Amino acid sequence: MTFPQNASHLRTDSAPRAMANWRNLAIDALRLAGKSSIAAGLRHNARDASRPLALLGLT
Repeated sequence: MTFPQNASHLRTDSAPRAMANWRNLAIDALRLAGKSSIAAGLRHNARDASRPLALLGLT
């Protein structure tokens, strides 16, 4: 399980929807970058804080 949504404690107001939007942004950015494995792409980008920003073109 890449994103453990069932373990989340965000259950009120707009928090669940906001987190779903962030997850979808991460998945779509990795797909647009040509990553075939979302889990591997997440692990790669988690190792360095500048990588996700570079993936989004924000460096």
